[in-house]
Amino acid sequence: MHADTVSLQSLIGSGTSADPAFVFDGTPISRAEFAEKVEQTTAWLAAQDIGKGDVVAVWLVNRIEWIALLIAAARLGAIVAAVNTRYRSAEVAHLLKLSGAKLLVTEAAFRSIDFAAILADIARDDVPALQTLAVIGADAVPAQWPCVRFDAFDQPCPPARIRDDVDLPVLLYTTSGTTKGPKLVAHSQRTLATHAQSVAKALQLSPQRHALLAMLPFCGTFGMTSLLGFIAAGATVHVLDAFEPAPALKILGDHRITHAFGSDEMFRRILALADAPRPFPHLEVCGFAAFQPGWRELAAEAETHGLPLFGLYGSSEVQALFSIARASDAFADRIEGGGWPMSPAAKVRVRNTETGELAADGVSGEIEISAPSRFLGYFNNAEATRDAITPDGFFRTGDIGRLRGDGAFVYETRAGDAMRLGGFLVAPGEIEDELKSCAGVADAQVVAVDLKGQARCVAFVIPAGTSPRLEVLTARLRERLAGYKVPARIYVVDAFPVTDSANGVKIQRAKLRTMAMERIAAELS
Repeated sequence: MHADTVSLQSLIGSGTSADPAFVFDGTPISRAEFAEKVEQTTAWLAAQDIGKGDVVAVWLVNRIEWIALLIAAARLGAIVAAVNTRYRSAEVAHLLKLSGAKLLVTEAAFRSIDFAAILADIARDDVPALQTLAVIGADAVPAQWPCVRFDAFDQPCPPARIRDDVDLPVLLYTTSGTTKGPKLVAHSQRTLATHAQSVAKALQLSPQRHALLAMLPFCGTFGMTSLLGFIAAGATVHVLDAFEPAPALKILGDHRITHAFGSDEMFRRILALADAPRPFPHLEVCGFAAFQPGWRELAAEAETHGLPLFGLYGSSEVQALFSIARASDAFADRIEGGGWPMSPAAKVRVRNTETGELAADGVSGEIEISAPSRFLGYFNNAEATRDAITPDGFFRTGDIGRLRGDGAFVYETRAGDAMRLGGFLVAPGEIEDELKSCAGVADAQVVAVDLKGQARCVAFVIPAGTSPRLEVLTARLRERLAGYKVPARIYVVDAFPVTDSANGVKIQRAKLRTMAMERIAAELS
């Protein structure tokens, strides 16, 4: 494949130049206008002495500047480090230090986010590589670094020398680790643009018929991949600067939106505001990530309102929308995580975690992936990269799943969440589903602990109204499940601990395990 066809710049050329590439707050931006903004931003970055190998940290909500900065950096051989807008001072400092960012592009504030105040809490010595802050909408913010105004669209700069190497690192995502500082996942123009083209082709996107509601943050692979896929297709992207259910509902209804991607919680909040029986007449595909309990019930409810949810799979390392279910799937299969890979060149296999051998169809094990969308490696972390990639080039996902035997696969759980009980590998969701079917249980989470030298599971339940009788729950599970799957303890809680990532809110299962062990230790002391 020729290098020009796998550059980020090449994606802009899809479709007609006068067609709207984006709509921000009701204002369309044509593909020609966007291409001009990329040229302006490229020249502006070069004027800031940004060149090959330099890292530009982008700490913005969803704005046209975000996308222009990414493509402009690519044209200079520079790298964008995506900073989650939910991050606070310790997390921002860690990312800036780890990436070696030379320039940080941000804004003074957005809604409740005071970017300037967060920056004021970061010691300059903690991020020695950072030289300059560029601020959108202001000349400066109170900070320990020199500030410049980001005025690329207003003040012309001399044309830049283009160094468009599609195989250099160009975008750094952060992993969503909750116990250690996140690693940086490096992608090139080739991995990003090739996957965007695969998404456009696999979803059979048409510029005339299809439109995307981009409600996920651009700083995560879920938001960026769906965005790039629609740019590659020449279709229009309607952008929310940050997710809110009311404007999302309005755009879905008013602008003939056919596709949306988000977390289960996002779609749950949109549905809660919908008052018409079927308010989404044009929706074809809503790809969702199941981060919260009750996602199967949500999918069933969404279906009755004409909001068709599709299970998918992805990660920062192989990119979001790596795979997706098909409309021809039975409903129960369509909403499961996994599906068919977007790229015909992608390969998925499953490895038995006990024997190390490849698993047969239908047998659970660790999912391994080889694909054009696979990352280059962890930025400046060769050891972690070696640990993550097999000798023959497959990424060890750390996820448990199984092959269906028809070309699709099923995601079951994170490897760290899978439980070895009674000598068998058990997905927590199996026990959680049984608990949620019991009267008095709104939600449930199950984790494994060591109890007197034996691997046992412990359940946490959120009550639906009056707290359920724990002995009744245990008796019900004994009737329905093998003995080794019955929780040794069931604890009632008001809420589960969660953590925010760029791709959604996730339950902290490690924190639940700690809670379980602490409660058991207190009982036994």
